[in-house]
Amino acid sequence: MKNKILITGARGFIGDFLVNLLDAKRFKLNIILNSSTFNLCNWDLVSKTPKSDLIIHLAAKNFVPDSFLNPLDFYNNNISSTLNILEKARKDNSRVIFFSTYVYGIPEYLPVDEKHQSSPLNPYTQSKLICEQLCMAYNRDFGIPITIFRPFNVYGPGQNPSFFIPSIIKQINNDFIYLDDSRPKRDFIYIDDVISAIYKCIINENLSDTFNIYNLGTGISTSVKDVAELILEISQSKSKLIFSNKVRKGEVLETKADIKKIKKELKWNYKTSLRKGIEKIINNNKVAI
Repeated sequence: MKNKILITGARGFIGDFLVNLLDAKRFKLNIILNSSTFNLCNWDLVSKTPKSDLIIHLAAKNFVPDSFLNPLDFYNNNISSTLNILEKARKDNSRVIFFSTYVYGIPEYLPVDEKHQSSPLNPYTQSKLICEQLCMAYNRDFGIPITIFRPFNVYGPGQNPSFFIPSIIKQINNDFIYLDDSRPKRDFIYIDDVISAIYKCIINENLSDTFNIYNLGTGISTSVKDVAELILEISQSKSKLIFSNKVRKGEVLETKADIKKIKKELKWNYKTSLRKGIEKIINNNKVAI
């Protein structure tokens, strides 16, 4: 098995966990930390990175509310960096793992499989779908082996506190926890399960000359209200939940992943329930809370 791997976004939430695992497995890693340390939109810089057997492209601007405020930055960064990575893979004959996002919009059916039509509802998701199309084109035109992961709602220790679950946990010592709409239901997948899927992809020799797209989720959806109440129960917090009932622009009321394809082809399944995942986060943060 070839094991020279280039990872972009290596100090992001997912990248940090992935690098720790691959270090332990003794892979040879070339690491690009983040956009503040290396400009992935600069082809001259990207072209000079060491040749690798596999490129795992995690780096991206990814906070949906910010994509409405700064769409130009999101499109420029996410599309240009991905195009450069694909061109690097073409020149070096590298395989690519591309991390996308939930691209399905308001579902026509549940659970959502990979054949469901794509319908982005914000600039971030639109930028990722354009990147997916670039991946398809480079596979079609140049035979670059590419695997695309479409994660649903990833969570775990160390995640940016602006995201949903950590935003609640950081408030559990307050008298009140303020949230918006209590209704949306999401498919939450714990970080360890995401990393195990990436690892199975890395070591699977059957993916060395193919193009594949996989959902990453659990097939279980849980409402904002139920997640918040579970966090209060696990942490034994006395905080009171206050919902403003404010509806976000482009809101989707329920997402749920169909994961039959990844189960069959990568022999992967999630292992961490939502309760167990939240327990791990709270235990990890005990000193802080």
